[in-house]
Amino acid sequence: MVKFGMRGKFVVSLLLIAAILLVSSTISVLQYSKMSTYVSSLIADDISSLSASNKLATMSDVYNLELLKKLGEQGNIDLPDFDVAYFRSQCDSLRMANSSRINYAYTDSVLYSFAAYMLTSQEFPQVAQSDLIDSRDWYFNRLQPKYDRLRSDIDKLSYSIHQALVKNSETFDRGFYRSIIPGIVAVMVGLLLVLMLMFFVLSYYVNPLRKMLAGLSAYRSTDKKYTVRFEGDDELVELNEGISEIAGENQQLRRRIKEIRR
Repeated sequence: MVKFGMRGKFVVSLLLIAAILLVSSTISVLQYSKMSTYVSSLIADDISSLSASNKLATMSDVYNLELLKKLGEQGNIDLPDFDVAYFRSQCDSLRMANSSRINYAYTDSVLYSFAAYMLTSQEFPQVAQSDLIDSRDWYFNRLQPKYDRLRSDIDKLSYSIHQALVKNSETFDRGFYRSIIPGIVAVMVGLLLVLMLMFFVLSYYVNPLRKMLAGLSAYRSTDKKYTVRFEGDDELVELNEGISEIAGENQQLRRRIKEIRR
C-alpha cells in the first residue's frame, strides 16, 4: 500500500482538481468546436441557398417585366434574353445543399412551374405577329398566371430556406449553452474539491498543529506532560511523536537533575 506524506497528499489533491478542470475544459472545447463546425456549415449553406432563391426570383421578375415592356413596342417580337442554363444550375445547387432534404420538393415545384412558364412565354413571337390574338389578354390571362405560380413556388422555397436558417441558428445557440455545461460542472466540482481540500487541511494539519502548539506551550510554562495525540500516518504524526518523546525525555532529565541537587 502506497503511503502518502504531507507533500504527496497536497500534490495529489491539487493534481486531481487540475485534471478535472482540464478534462472538462477539453470536452467543452471539443464539443463546441464540433457543433460549431457542423452548424456553421448548415448556416452557410442556408445563406447560400437563400441567395440562390433570391436570384431566381430576380431573374423571373426581370424577364416577366421585359415581356410586358415588349408588348408595347412596335415591330419587336424577339424574346428577351434569359439564361435558362444558369437558372437550372441554381436549382441544382439548391438540390445539392445540406438543406435540400427539406427543400427538395420545393425546388422540384420551382422547376416544374418554371418549365410551364417558359413554355408559355415561347408563344410571345406568335402572339405578337397575330392580329387575331389580343397580346395583352394573352399576357395577363395566360402568361401571368404561370408567372404567379412560379413566383409562389420560389417564395415557398425561400420561406422554407429561411425557416431552416432560423432553426439552425437556434440550434447553434442551444449547442453553445450545451457545450459550456461541462465547464460549469467542472468549475462547481473544482470549487467543491477546493472546499474539501480546505476542510482536509484544517482537520488534518491546521488543527493538529494548533494542538501541538498548545501542548508545547503548556509543557514549557507549567511543565505539564505533553499528551497531544491524533490519528494519521504522515510526517506530522512523526513530528508529534518526536516532540512527545523529546518532551518526555526532557521531563525525566529535569527530575533527575532535581534529585541530584537534593
